[in-house]
Amino acid sequence: MKVKKYRAPTMPEVMKQVRNELGAEAVILNSKEINKGGFLGMFKKKSIEVVAAIDPEPKRDSEQTYKVQTMQRTHGNSSEEKHPDQSQNVYEELQELKKLMKTQSTSSPLVYPGVLQKLYNHLIHQEVAERIAKRLIDPLVEHYYVAKGNIDIATAKEWVKERLSSELEGIPFGGVDFTKKYIHLVGPTGVGKTTSLAKIAAEGVLSHHKRVAFITTDTFRIAAIDQLKTYAKILDVPIEVAYNLDDYKKAKERFSEYDIVLVDTAGRNFKDEKYVQELKETVDFEEELETYLVLSITSKAKDIEEIYKQFNSVPIKRLIFTKVDETSHYGAMVNIMMKYNVGVAYLTDGQNVPDDIRKASSQTIVEKVVGGLSYE
Repeated sequence: MKVKKYRAPTMPEVMKQVRNELGAEAVILNSKEINKGGFLGMFKKKSIEVVAAIDPEPKRDSEQTYKVQTMQRTHGNSSEEKHPDQSQNVYEELQELKKLMKTQSTSSPLVYPGVLQKLYNHLIHQEVAERIAKRLIDPLVEHYYVAKGNIDIATAKEWVKERLSSELEGIPFGGVDFTKKYIHLVGPTGVGKTTSLAKIAAEGVLSHHKRVAFITTDTFRIAAIDQLKTYAKILDVPIEVAYNLDDYKKAKERFSEYDIVLVDTAGRNFKDEKYVQELKETVDFEEELETYLVLSITSKAKDIEEIYKQFNSVPIKRLIFTKVDETSHYGAMVNIMMKYNVGVAYLTDGQNVPDDIRKASSQTIVEKVVGGLSYE
């Protein structure tokens, strides 16, 4: 494998250098904009730096180029695993390439060709993590040059949608299937747990014809109890307020003949390890209970991840994202899903019960994150 760095004032000029020296089969491994020269910090000249590579060996299959190109993102795989028969010289070149990728400045602005830069900027604006944005855009650079840059924004946008859909494969989606008797909703105060619980209860009563009951352990806020009692009256389902673990056990006994028991919890409780341990002694988390973590998409991406960590002391079935109608930035959903391999059950976009709740799917998430990009 031959790896070389090129510089030129513009991307077309640097790509001309790459093609002239390495040929049409060259693969772009990385590109960035750099500033050089200048006087007292002024009059700096901008140029584009590209790291390109070419494999002198004939390609054995259509995935060869893709494997080389994605080397930047697979830090843990050794060259012996991919090319067990290659010489020591090639092995050393691969190690040198990995070292080069690690030492490149992560603070330097990325420069992608044409519409790919616009798509990358859009993902960052959506608050998609930089590493994930690169993971989505990097493999498309080769496609762009194979098409000789004759790609419009609509086509490139579909490429990114396909890439994101592929990344989300294997992550579970979909709402409550009402096969477990107890459904707990957990999450911080103010994210919409109680309203989400009422919407799920309405689905159980109206669509699945289940006998549903409520238990609330959120006794810190009187308003939360009153709100759930109002929903219980509208849906004609019973409710019990559990001020402690004994109350919770009694409520379970009272509702032993019901199909589904929906439990509203106080956000602060699940930060208390003692409370969680006592609850585990009362409820079989594996056999009886499904727990859904409710998060507001209007929260900052870093805050969402921190909240997830606080509540992972119990097995989280899936996430519920609320207040979808109150923002136009949805990248935090992708970040948390891809980092922790956790799926999404519902997206909610209002206070109306039983309306304003939608079962989530990978297509819905992809459209929210990528679909807002203008064609202009």
